[in-house]
Amino acid sequence: MTKTSAGRLVALLLVAAATARAEIRYRVTLEDPVRHRVAVEMTVPDVKGRLTVALPAWYATYQIRDFVWRLSQLEACSGHERLQLEPLDQQTWAVQAQGSVVLRYRMLWDDEPPFGSVLDPRHAFFNLAELLLYVPERRREPVAVEFAGLPAGWHAAAELEPDGPAGFRAPGYDALVDAPVELGTFDAFSFPVGTARVRVVVDGGRLDHAQVQAALERIVGYQTRLMGEMPCAEYLFIYHLGGRGGMEHACSTAISLGRPEGLPGVSAHEFFHLWNVKRIRPQSLEPVDYEHPMWTRALWFAEGVTSTYGALTLVRSGLWTPEQYLEHLGEQITELQARPARQWQSAEESSLDAWLEKYPGYFRPERSISYYNKGELLGVLLDVQIREATENRRSLDDVLRWMNEQFAHRGRFYRDSADVRAAVEQVAGRDFGGFFERYVAGTEEIPWAELLRPAGLGVEQQPVERADVGMIWQPAPGGEVEVVSVEPGGAAAAAGLMPGDRLVAPAGASWPASARQWAATLVPGQQVALTVRRGAQTLAVTLRAGSLRYIRYRVVRLAEMTPRQRRILDGLLAGRTD
Repeated sequence: MTKTSAGRLVALLLVAAATARAEIRYRVTLEDPVRHRVAVEMTVPDVKGRLTVALPAWYATYQIRDFVWRLSQLEACSGHERLQLEPLDQQTWAVQAQGSVVLRYRMLWDDEPPFGSVLDPRHAFFNLAELLLYVPERRREPVAVEFAGLPAGWHAAAELEPDGPAGFRAPGYDALVDAPVELGTFDAFSFPVGTARVRVVVDGGRLDHAQVQAALERIVGYQTRLMGEMPCAEYLFIYHLGGRGGMEHACSTAISLGRPEGLPGVSAHEFFHLWNVKRIRPQSLEPVDYEHPMWTRALWFAEGVTSTYGALTLVRSGLWTPEQYLEHLGEQITELQARPARQWQSAEESSLDAWLEKYPGYFRPERSISYYNKGELLGVLLDVQIREATENRRSLDDVLRWMNEQFAHRGRFYRDSADVRAAVEQVAGRDFGGFFERYVAGTEEIPWAELLRPAGLGVEQQPVERADVGMIWQPAPGGEVEVVSVEPGGAAAAAGLMPGDRLVAPAGASWPASARQWAATLVPGQQVALTVRRGAQTLAVTLRAGSLRYIRYRVVRLAEMTPRQRRILDGLLAGRTD
């Protein structure tokens, strides 16, 4: 090696060392699992004058949640000098300094996955945006996080570049917080699917490895063939046994399972988010604003059409029969038609109103529809109409692939419904303005039989009566459910139940994921004895189920179909075109 080469090598090593030192670093100490207390140390290098730091006000759900109430004892120093922090607003602080600044604070996290974070004696799960301060103007700088104070036998799992036994690094803050972290003595296994590797982490018990692998191989295999790619070399499924819900991330998902049999459905939905919303992304959600609501008209597509493909994946991969799929489709139509709000809230308006979902009364049928529900149905109808327009040569699959190529692969974002419509028209070769005006932006009643007929499907209606318990609940720790809202004048209100009450499951039994599912096991007028925890009190309550009359919709095959209708139906169910 020449003297010049040696000099260049030293210079490169010095630059590399300086770059490594320049990254923003976090040290997260599991200080007190019993009291759910986490200590965080953030080191910000290269400060030149004024440094501003902030904590996000929302993450994982479209709700302003103000995580800052969980933060305490915030302090800053530079070397041995204590620095004066200036509060700029509820979640933002500024400090004057030169060089490296260290910020220290504590947080209390006792919420539930997948939307919250938790530290307890069994495990820790962190959505890092709920935990870590950030420097607004330096979100693209390299970052690293280290977890300390792990009990013996605990491990760390996240879909990030490893940095030590319990540490990770990322190219920026946004990438770091888009990968949840599980810490504990979890069950873990992995397997290849095509050119990628699927990792599975299970907290709170065990799942049958062979059954989970068989389901995920079908789901991951089908969707990657559908989209013609696998954007991640490795994908992580984090499952929590108990609770309900799933949250998508860049190359991972966190899912809470009330029942193991629900795994395929929620996994198929969350995995399809790998494309739809994580990469095929509306401009209205970019760049991420951690401080303010981000109003978007596109959730009917980003979430609803993801539900379209969650269900289509199950039938096309053989996890559902065609009959199960058609039954599901009828249930979705029944759900929408049972909501009077469909007459005045459009799919786009439902998307915009996602930020109101933290208010329990918002979910009442006369107040709102679901962009998941109507969006899924719109996706199916678009698929049928595209197949009809092209004699089954093109489908909604082609729309998703076209948008993936035109937007995701080119680093561009689409203009909500306008670009979805443009993509549909590009693929179908005809105008879809009327469809979007009437059923996406508008609230016209959907002519189900007319729009499904090209696929050889009809819709039957049947008046039914079922029990109604007059409340909405959500899963809570310990096998309980927490009452979220109580319908005025309904069965729960008559029994004296209140929001915040927790219902204790009978011995050896468990509550369904929703109050509506529980009501389906009752008959109108049936009396049920409940044990209710209200704060420190335990109450005995008797609930008498009410009655709800509605129309049940069933999607059925037409008795007589043309060859074209058969091809379109077969294409819809199998994911084929002619």
